[in-house]
Amino acid sequence: MRRLGSVQQKIPCVFLTEVRNEPSKKRDCQQFQVVATENVNPAALESDIHCAVATEKIDGTCCYVTTYKGEPYLWARLDRKPTKQADKRFKKYQYSQKTCKGFVWNVDKDFREVPESWIAAHRVQHENGHPVPDEHGHIPGWVPVDHTNKQYCWHASVVNYDSGVALVLKTHGEDEGLLEIVSIPLIDLMEQTLELIGTNVNGNPYGLGSKKYPVHVLVPHGVLRIRNPPPADFQQLYSWFQECQEGRVEGIVWHCDDGTLIKVTLQLVNLIPEETCVSPSHHTLGHLDRKQGGFERAKTQNSPSVYISDTGPVV
Repeated sequence: MRRLGSVQQKIPCVFLTEVRNEPSKKRDCQQFQVVATENVNPAALESDIHCAVATEKIDGTCCYVTTYKGEPYLWARLDRKPTKQADKRFKKYQYSQKTCKGFVWNVDKDFREVPESWIAAHRVQHENGHPVPDEHGHIPGWVPVDHTNKQYCWHASVVNYDSGVALVLKTHGEDEGLLEIVSIPLIDLMEQTLELIGTNVNGNPYGLGSKKYPVHVLVPHGVLRIRNPPPADFQQLYSWFQECQEGRVEGIVWHCDDGTLIKVTLQLVNLIPEETCVSPSHHTLGHLDRKQGGFERAKTQNSPSVYISDTGPVV
């Protein structure tokens, strides 16, 4: 199986988007929302999306494995964002112009400070040696996960730098319906991006672990294939999210042959999780519960089996 695309920047939507004068369903204080139109994004067509690999969009936080101080290391996503005043100007412009394009930033003054160890993500454009924001007003980047930094304690829980390994969820052999959580050498994950999911990440939509026994794991991007994906057509995708059991996911990410990533989410097609009955039991990952004596197998009616243990896969 070929390695699929690395998530280094904001992934474009499969459809062209527009700004609507309606309160955001995602952000309470935002009086507009960005939604998809029914027009397919030309970038998706240029990358031949109809022949792309469709995978489940995982609801977690993005991570990256690369070197730090000469050793393989896990890095957490940290976008350099605008200050409050700059963000206010940007949103006002976006609301009035119905687009992000054309806004002028002062990179030296408009963006918050980041740690000295911060690095910009791949393909971030630079001017005069400084990274510049994308059209959404962010400068994507990464910071190394340090065990002493409490902000990244859940990231740190899935890596052991002394042993050089990470806890990763993957498909079991050739059976894509069976998932397993195993320890994988960090060096084998070099230059890959993964999604951290678990008890204390994004409200735990997958129902992993518990407060007493938290469970966190890394999921390589592209590992969860969608078996019967709908075509890149607005109405068919809308129906798929609403009516199909396999559509009980946060979204789809297409991995094109040229390396381009294209996505669509519930929010962009103007659906929210409550409207589509998305719940942990409907997600591909199902539930994982940790009992006394280690991890046990868990299975839901609509999800594949998942086997995990403290020492490696259980088969």
